[in-house]
Amino acid sequence: MASVASILSRAPLGMQAPAVTVEVHVGEGLPSVSIVGLPETAVKESKERVRSALVTSNYQFPDGRVIVSLAPADLPKEGGRYDLPIALGLLVASGQVSARMLQGCEFYGELSLTGELRPVRGVLPAVCQAAHSGNRVVVPTANLAEAALVRNARVAGASHLVEVCAHVSGDHPLAFARAPGPVGELPCYPDLRDVRGQANALRALEIAAAGAHSVLMIGPPGSGKSMLAHRLPGILPPMTEAEALQTASLLSVSARGFSPSDWGRRPFRAPHHTASAAAMVGGSSPPRPGEVSLAHNGLLFLDELPEFQRRVLEVLREPLETGTICISRGARQAEFPARFQLVAAMNPCQCGYLGDPEGACRCTSAQIRQYRSRLSGPLLDRIDLHVEVPRLALSELGASGRETEASTVVGARVMAARERQLGRSGKANSTLSAQELEKSALITRPAQQLVEIALSQLRWSARAYHRVLRVAVTIADLAGAERIEPAHVAEAIQLRRALSS
Repeated sequence: MASVASILSRAPLGMQAPAVTVEVHVGEGLPSVSIVGLPETAVKESKERVRSALVTSNYQFPDGRVIVSLAPADLPKEGGRYDLPIALGLLVASGQVSARMLQGCEFYGELSLTGELRPVRGVLPAVCQAAHSGNRVVVPTANLAEAALVRNARVAGASHLVEVCAHVSGDHPLAFARAPGPVGELPCYPDLRDVRGQANALRALEIAAAGAHSVLMIGPPGSGKSMLAHRLPGILPPMTEAEALQTASLLSVSARGFSPSDWGRRPFRAPHHTASAAAMVGGSSPPRPGEVSLAHNGLLFLDELPEFQRRVLEVLREPLETGTICISRGARQAEFPARFQLVAAMNPCQCGYLGDPEGACRCTSAQIRQYRSRLSGPLLDRIDLHVEVPRLALSELGASGRETEASTVVGARVMAARERQLGRSGKANSTLSAQELEKSALITRPAQQLVEIALSQLRWSARAYHRVLRVAVTIADLAGAERIEPAHVAEAIQLRRALSS
């Protein structure tokens, strides 16, 4: 009878899934079970779930001294995913199940008291790592659709401990299918056709989509800011498979989990203005992604921007620049991607009707300054487009108003502009470094002079200067122009002046 068994599994650690070897030793002595290797409470409790699952599945729980070691010993272990490998280790070590099919196979799954396999979080990153290592994976049936999204991964699903034991012993091997990768219909988004008027805002939205630029919309209540924001995903280029897999992996390790029906859908996160800084950037122990990471490859919409706490807004500055966020909680650290497109909306003043002929603003100059001072200069400096969204006239709201182009029409122009950017520099214009911008921005002398005049008169920072150039490059890409002309620069400057007055 074998006394030691080793089962392969993986630990959730941010976006990573380091390998964990579950070693089980069954020896002589008084009956006891010890789990070592930095197990947290859920892992320590697994011995009770495993004991009941073995008994109800007509197996015997070993009577001697049992030691379960989760290696590496310095890596914290949490969650119920180790139930299945611990149970298999006990059965193999006690000689109740042979280990003919264990080589090169990883196991994840939580056990119910009856031996049924329950789904676990963080399967997608684990399967990605397993496929990279050339290992096969056994997951609960409820996780199979998620695991099959990893192209060429060899995965099999099981619903009960007995099925896994029959596979391990070679009596009834599970069917490992090489996943073909994701299939499904394209996601459906709200259409721009629903918008009436707001030609300037629609143009800014198109520019923002083409270059992945951040945008701040300023206008009175009811002018359509939220409506415009919710229609931006519909004109963005479709996600690549790599982007979709990364986004799905982030959802997989989040508290909500990932649903295969969300595959390929651009994230649209809209946290309430009462959200805390920890909710925005992530937290907990172990660290989990926050709103900025869950919006990766998609949109983060902050409505009523000045109503957010100052500290919450300031934490956006780093991910807006770097595209990543590092979370440190005690002895644990995790880095999550956070390359999101910020879309924000605000009223022009506290009452919301500054400059609106129908609204009769009641705010004093001091109140207006105090309201706008809730947004720091460094944060506003990092937002590419500042767009005014005025109240619509009644004639524009009715059926006689000018019809807006469909999202498919605008999306085709956006896609063409994005392809120009990818062919030129391999990335969207908003992510160009200063050095890459100099190579991409083939600017004419009159256009350069116009930028320099604006920089001097408006007292812009170097960051604002580069952001205006990036927007000008995007406008030129939408026009199919090879060089940046004064008209492109003038439009980029105009799209940044809404809060200058």
